[in-house]
Amino acid sequence: MPLTRAFKMTVKARLERDPAFRAAMLREAVEALLAGDVDARRSVLRDYVNATVGFEGLAAATNMPSKSVMRMLGPKGNPTANNLFAIIGALQRSSGVQLQVRISRHAA
Repeated sequence: MPLTRAFKMTVKARLERDPAFRAAMLREAVEALLAGDVDARRSVLRDYVNATVGFEGLAAATNMPSKSVMRMLGPKGNPTANNLFAIIGALQRSSGVQLQVRISRHAA
């Protein structure tokens, strides 16, 4: 179900004023990626980019064309690992957040 414009504007406003919420949203996007939830990853990352650095800013930070970055994070996007990690790295730098991977075992 697509998000409403009002909801997206509410999220954007909170991302702009709340650094902890920004960090949590970026973390959630990367966790969804690592869990294999591709649709959620693209949607959350796209909303995060729109609400923070914007696609032009992300393109400049990654040395990629903005249209390419938009397509990569779009509904049918399929970025390479190099491009995806470049995007995540740029988002970490712009937000001042450093994500870390921790191994945990799930109960069988």
